[in-house]
Amino acid sequence: MSPNLITLIRVIMAFASVALFRTGPVGSLAGLVLLVMTLALDAVDGYVARRRKQTSDIGAAFDIAADRIVESVYWVFFATSGLISFWIPIIVIARGGFTDFLRAIALTQGRTAFGDKTMMETWWGMLLVGSRWSRAAYGIVKCAAFFALGLWMTLAQAPQWQAALAAGLMGVLKLGALTLAASAVVFCLVRGVPVIVEGLRYFRKESLANKSC
Repeated sequence: MSPNLITLIRVIMAFASVALFRTGPVGSLAGLVLLVMTLALDAVDGYVARRRKQTSDIGAAFDIAADRIVESVYWVFFATSGLISFWIPIIVIARGGFTDFLRAIALTQGRTAFGDKTMMETWWGMLLVGSRWSRAAYGIVKCAAFFALGLWMTLAQAPQWQAALAAGLMGVLKLGALTLAASAVVFCLVRGVPVIVEGLRYFRKESLANKSC
């Protein structure tokens, strides 16, 4: 199975999982399992691409686009379900749209978001955006937030958990889920700053090139 196909399957699974969350206790549990599988595949497509030496600029761009779709699907779903503020998906989607716009301009000049041809040229940009630890940390926090929110919704729909939820489990889970969601948004914004700062360089170059023509 090709890395791009795995990426496409991940997107489809994200839509399927949120649909299952609305079908009752059993369906919600299935949606939670599918959510975990969707998040796990995020690491699989990159691993397969590197293992088979099928990495490419287009594949990397497709992976970023898939990440945007998946996270938008979950943020919007949990916001419309009343679990988180509607400002969270608004902020994340707006940030993603602007940074991807700048990355697209950089790509026309031969620079990619990550890798050997990364658009990051400053040490702090490489640290916050290009380094593996930063990308891994952000991915872990974001995935933990989605899982906690999904678990919260699943338990709330299970009658056998009502007594435990009333005893305080829901309060603890709710606090943890909201803390993780807020942390993911802060992480998202912080990692977006270097892309905006350095990406504007390519935007200005593109504008000057168009004027000279």
